[in-house]
Amino acid sequence: MNLLDTIDTTNLPTHLAIIMDGNGRWAKQQGFLRAFGHENGTKSVKTIIESCARLGIKNLTLYAFSSENWNRPKLEVDTLMKILIKSLKKELVTLQKNQIKLNAIGNLSKMPEKAQSELLDVIEKTKDNTHMTLTLALSYGSREELVNAVKNISDKVKNNIISIDTIDDSIINEHLYTQNLPDVDLLIRTSGEHRISNFLLWQIAYAELYFTDVLWPDFKEQDLYEAIISYQKRERRFGKTSEQIK
Repeated sequence: MNLLDTIDTTNLPTHLAIIMDGNGRWAKQQGFLRAFGHENGTKSVKTIIESCARLGIKNLTLYAFSSENWNRPKLEVDTLMKILIKSLKKELVTLQKNQIKLNAIGNLSKMPEKAQSELLDVIEKTKDNTHMTLTLALSYGSREELVNAVKNISDKVKNNIISIDTIDDSIINEHLYTQNLPDVDLLIRTSGEHRISNFLLWQIAYAELYFTDVLWPDFKEQDLYEAIISYQKRERRFGKTSEQIK
């Protein structure tokens, strides 16, 4: 049975986020260095981006590099940055063909200049695309994002730009990296780990969570479809009762 045929295209997550985990373990299983896993992981990135675009998912956010990842061995970090630069150059055609707008969130100032330059170039060239927004979380940490939001809001209160009494969810949203994105509907994590790892902590308040044992380089269309089908079988109540939803 083709799982694609069982997906209800009227009930897709508006915002899908993915923690792409397992590249290093996948490489070790093959008897190779971790870099080999990261290289192969880019194939799954391309596959999932194109699959989401075909399905009609409007927003896809990929956890590509966390703020904590800077603590990894320098060789691995350098390799990841080189892979990012190469992928951005290579996939620009794919983004344009599928009318995908590239976005990036995180402390991008910590990225190497060459990576920043390539990233900003692709963001500029795809800014008018409207079919889907692809967001890369790079040098991203949700706690850092929230701390920055608190500091910025506090500064505005101090300078009488906003009143403390007006601070609500929408004000906080406006000061997050994701200010132009809706809340996450479905969060997928690959590789069998069952944790959030400092990713979009505010934005996943009512997200459905889906964990799979599949390592990221092995995560393909059918795995994506299984996650979406699981999402569509769930009752999303947002604090209400089942009777209220019905």
